Amino acid sequence: MVLVMFGDGVVAQTKLSKGESGNYTTIAFSWATAVFLGYTMSAGISGAHLNPGVTLSAAVFRKFPWRKLPGYVLGQVLGGYIGALLVYGTYIQSFDNFEGGRHIRTVTGDHASAGVFCTFSQDFLNTRGQVASELVSSALLQMGIFAMTDPYNNPLGNSFPFGLFLLIYGIGSSFGYQTGYAINLARDFAPRLAAASVGGYGAELFTYGNYYFWVPLVIPLIG
Repeated sequence: MVLVMFGDGVVAQTKLSKGESGNYTTIAFSWATAVFLGYTMSAGISGAHLNPGVTLSAAVFRKFPWRKLPGYVLGQVLGGYIGALLVYGTYIQSFDNFEGGRHIRTVTGDHASAGVFCTFSQDFLNTRGQVASELVSSALLQMGIFAMTDPYNNPLGNSFPFGLFLLIYGIGSSFGYQTGYAINLARDFAPRLAAASVGGYGAELFTYGNYYFWVPLVIPLIG
């Protein structure tokens, strides 16, 4: 919830202000901050699993209990869904002002606001390009997390949250252009469902970009 609130929040501020209160650099910085804060607010209890792909990798490679996997993923998705609704409720009048009315919500066009919630690929990108972008970004995320916590690789210890911040910022700054570096289904699919539930966006949330929605849902798990 914290991750999505700070992450979707900075996109809302940037987009709904028409770039007057943010830009891509602030988006990358604030998403890194979102992961940092999400980690620090939950690490003591759960180990701060904010991403189903990370939890799956921990089960496969780091002996995380498989019996806990469904509950963790459910918690991550539910948190992302609630976080997106809280952002929407906070910014609802800005949405109205940006789109042109309370019941006007669009996915494409000059006043589209769906990108506040979830990622969309560049129009020129085909499905293979979409998959490659998310696969590489997701793999770099997991490689970075494992490298910074591996006992045989000079682990960061208490400095890990800062390393995580730099990792997310680096991925966003280097690989965010094509698909928005979703790298996390709880960060993309859950807010996409939230956008669908508030109404107005329609099926285009899922059909746009040759049904791009499935890429950030599936590929981060593979990555």
